[in-house]
Amino acid sequence: MVGALCGCWFRLGGARPLIPLGPTVVQTSMSRSQVALLGLSLLLMLLLYVGLPGPPEQTSCLWGDPNVTVLAGLTPGNSPIFYREVLPLNQAHRVEVVLLHGKAFNSHTWEQLGTLQLLSQRGYRAVALDLPGAAVAFFEETARQLGLGCQKVEVAPGYVVTVLTWPGTNPTLSSILLNSHTDVVPVFKEHWSHDPFEAFKDSEGYIYARGAQDMKCVSIQYLEAVRRLKVEGHRFPRTIHMTFVPDEEVGGHQGMELFVQRPEFHALRAGFALDEGIANPTDAFTVFYSERSPWWVRVTSTGRPGHASRFMEDTAAEKLHKVVNSILAFREKEWQRLQSNPHLKEGSVTSVNLTKLEGGVAYNVIPATMSASFDFRVAPDVDFKAFEEQLQSWCQAAGEGVTLEFAQKWMHPQVTPTDDSNPWWAAFSRVCKDMNLTLEPEIMPAATDNRYIRAVGVPALGFSPMNRTPVLLHDHDERLHEAVFLRGVDIYTRLLPALASVPALPSDS
Repeated sequence: MVGALCGCWFRLGGARPLIPLGPTVVQTSMSRSQVALLGLSLLLMLLLYVGLPGPPEQTSCLWGDPNVTVLAGLTPGNSPIFYREVLPLNQAHRVEVVLLHGKAFNSHTWEQLGTLQLLSQRGYRAVALDLPGAAVAFFEETARQLGLGCQKVEVAPGYVVTVLTWPGTNPTLSSILLNSHTDVVPVFKEHWSHDPFEAFKDSEGYIYARGAQDMKCVSIQYLEAVRRLKVEGHRFPRTIHMTFVPDEEVGGHQGMELFVQRPEFHALRAGFALDEGIANPTDAFTVFYSERSPWWVRVTSTGRPGHASRFMEDTAAEKLHKVVNSILAFREKEWQRLQSNPHLKEGSVTSVNLTKLEGGVAYNVIPATMSASFDFRVAPDVDFKAFEEQLQSWCQAAGEGVTLEFAQKWMHPQVTPTDDSNPWWAAFSRVCKDMNLTLEPEIMPAATDNRYIRAVGVPALGFSPMNRTPVLLHDHDERLHEAVFLRGVDIYTRLLPALASVPALPSDS
């Protein structure tokens, strides 16, 4: 199963071929030759089993054994591959193990799980490879075809930001940054009408694919708009950079958050940025000028344990219940505020959802500890200090032994002006007006990489040109109509010349 799911291969000896580990399918009806072949296979497996030395006597799994050294490095050559390696800990190595992986794994995952350490303890040499991503290779080839500069920045082991650059005619001006992410969220294929990674187009013109809305569509629209403009022979004063980042769907902590701190980002001299938005089911196009701040909060309650047949006082569950009630009452208040004011959008209020409950070991044992996890999305006009004090007060009111901790806490909300005081907005909105596009400026209810870009002083808008489209990001059967997709290419083909031709600004210097 591990071999089938994670792409794990064993190599027997030094130079023998790789043998995949995976499930064996035996047909119910076999010819004599097939039976003979199966018998030979079983005999070979028996000989291998007898011939290889057994595992060491110690069989406990010491995931964090300090005696195991995990080596890391890059392979030589023009396209180096990052790897992590362990050597046999206690004896000469029996078998070499090469660990490959799928979309959710990298070499760091194998180390975190303790797989490398365990293999070392059992006498194996193990190497985990971070294979170059197909997306990066695609962008490299596209850059070659279009005559664009291409830079790969590894912001963390195995996490590469790819930058494609179309130089402008005036290098003293700040640049235009077009950002998109290459990662997607998981799928449950049994709930899809078509293979989510096939990009299937049905008879009505809908393209089914994970990332069709979030946000492979925008990545390709950027590239196709640049292709059109270059073929037509255009040049613009400002340089255009396209950045393709990993890790956005899990917070961007191994992507844009690190990239904006690096000299390679500062060298781009970004003056304005575009990133992802959300589809709009009406005729209008949504454009996002700010974002709510994600606060992931875990409330832990401790209390008296005991037999579950008794009426115990001061239990962890009672106190946690009080905090949960306080937070859900706040949620209801914000929901009613949103419902009662037609001028408010979802991003203008603070949302919260209870996402995890943990605690207990048996039906008949009152737990000494219980916890509840919440996903807050805090509106940008909220007083963060006062809001955190409110959270603390709810915990204190519940009783002793109730604490909270933050798994994520974004504290730097920024707002990009959407009036003529902002020359970038003026250029953006003028093109949309000329194309008869109705814009609905809003605060992004979720979180994108734009928050990191705005936090370093770069004004940014979130915009995915998808109107008359149901919001299906992260959903089963995520899809986009081909006409909407192609219209988006037209829109960027008009937007880019206007943004890249904004006259010199005081901020350029």
